[in-house]
Amino acid sequence: MGAKNKSVWKKNYFDRLKTLFDEYPQFLIVGFENVGSKQMQEIRIAMRGHGEILMGKNTMIRRVIRGTRPELERLLPYIVGQIGFVFTSEDLGEIRKKLLENKRAAGAKAGATAPCDVKLPPQNTGMGPEKTSFFQALQIPTKISRGTIEILNEVHIIKVGEKVGASEAALLNMLNIMPFSYGLAVQQAYDNGTIYSPDVLDVTNDELIKRFQQGVAKIASVSLAVGYPTRASVPHSIANALKNIFSIVAVAAVGMSGRISAPASVYTVFV
Repeated sequence: MGAKNKSVWKKNYFDRLKTLFDEYPQFLIVGFENVGSKQMQEIRIAMRGHGEILMGKNTMIRRVIRGTRPELERLLPYIVGQIGFVFTSEDLGEIRKKLLENKRAAGAKAGATAPCDVKLPPQNTGMGPEKTSFFQALQIPTKISRGTIEILNEVHIIKVGEKVGASEAALLNMLNIMPFSYGLAVQQAYDNGTIYSPDVLDVTNDELIKRFQQGVAKIASVSLAVGYPTRASVPHSIANALKNIFSIVAVAAVGMSGRISAPASVYTVFV
């Protein structure tokens, strides 16, 4: 790319990102490490009509934010590594689900950072005794069973966040195990000035309503216990007071008329 073309590309990218920031009040910051061009194309196709994906160099992204959208400067600490944006007007949780659906299984490569733990369960590998050295190098307990190598115990071969070693990668490839999966990984969500982790997107509306109801019930319980009226506890306090009044009146009236009763609706309206 010549100097002139590079300059044009930078200007176009600057204008494009600025426009997207202006048009969309919410978006996802995503990482695309280990995502190949073919997979990226598949993701773009899957996201058509649901959102717009824009990748770019971090220096350019920071320049756009600092130069045109100072209110987004709180995002700067997250502009690290291989990142991009998914802009959308749809529910961020649903967009994240679509991205997860487009993850692809991948083998272990030496030097790559493990995105998850990898454990080998006890199994017969089907490999001949000549491969024993691979298991010995990784201190994996084995035995020869009917001419093939058998793993005796579960082995934690790779831990999340560690670099994959050459021996681990070679063994997993020989076992035809593809332990990892890669795609656009949501790192942060932005919604009208609020930045939050992707875990929040897993909370459903039903769960929010349930938690709210539990909170109201706890407030009412505490308020009743200490005798401090709140909006949550007043209906219960009134219901309890009415029940006490009816009980006293009923006891006092037994000697006078033999019986007194209140409509059932009076008891139930506050319950």
